[in-house]
Amino acid sequence: MNGDLELLLKLQSVDYDLGELERSKEYIPDMMDNLKKEIADTRNKLGTIKQELETSRLESKEVDLSLQQKQGKLKGLLERMMAIKTNKEYDALVSEIDKIKEDISLLETRSLELIEIIEGYEKDLEGLEEKSSTIEETNQTQMDSLQQQIDSVGSKIESKEHEREQLVRDISKRAISAYERIRRGKGGAAVVAVKKRACGACFKALPPQRIQEIKLGETIITCDSCGRMLVWTEDSDN
Repeated sequence: MNGDLELLLKLQSVDYDLGELERSKEYIPDMMDNLKKEIADTRNKLGTIKQELETSRLESKEVDLSLQQKQGKLKGLLERMMAIKTNKEYDALVSEIDKIKEDISLLETRSLELIEIIEGYEKDLEGLEEKSSTIEETNQTQMDSLQQQIDSVGSKIESKEHEREQLVRDISKRAISAYERIRRGKGGAAVVAVKKRACGACFKALPPQRIQEIKLGETIITCDSCGRMLVWTEDSDN
C-alpha cells in the first residue's frame, strides 16, 4: 500500500478519536445533568409525599379532637333531656341533638377517609424512599465515572493531537492537502474501503482496471463519483 495512504488511514483513525473526544465534552455534561435531574425529581416527589402525609396526619388529629368534642357535647345534651319540662324545650333540644349527630357522622366518615389516605401515603413513601436511595447511589456512581472521563478528556485530546502532528509530518503535502479538502467537503471519512467492487461511501461501481490499481496500492486512487480516496482491504470482496 502506498506509504501516504497507509499513514492517511492512521490519521483518519486519530481524527475519528479526536472527534469523539470533542463530542464527549458536550454530551457528558448533558448526561450528568440528566442524572442530577433524576435525583432532584425523586427528592422533590419524596418531599411532596412527606408533606402530604404530615398534612393528612395533622388533619386526622384535628378531626379526632373535634369528634371527641362533639361526642362529649352529645352526651351532655342527652343528659339534659332528662330535665326537660316543656315540649318547646324538648323540640329545640332534639333539633340540636340531630345536628350534633350529623356532624359526628361527617367527622367519622372523614376520619376513615384520612386513615386510608395516610396508609396510602405511608406505603408510597416506603417504596419511594427505597427507590430514591437506589437512584441516588446508582446515579452518583455514574456521575463519578463521567466526571473522571471529563477530567481525562483534556489529556487524551492533547495526546491525540500530538500523535496527529507526528503523522502529518510524515505525509506528503499533496496527500495531506487532498485528505483535508475531502474531509472538509464531504464530512466523515476521507479514505474508504472498496466494498463489493464499489466505493464504500457512495456505492458507485468501479471498473475492473480501477479495482486492479486500488489493489496494487501504488498510488492514491479517488472515486470518480464522490472524490474519496479508495483502499483495498481483506473485506473488500465481501
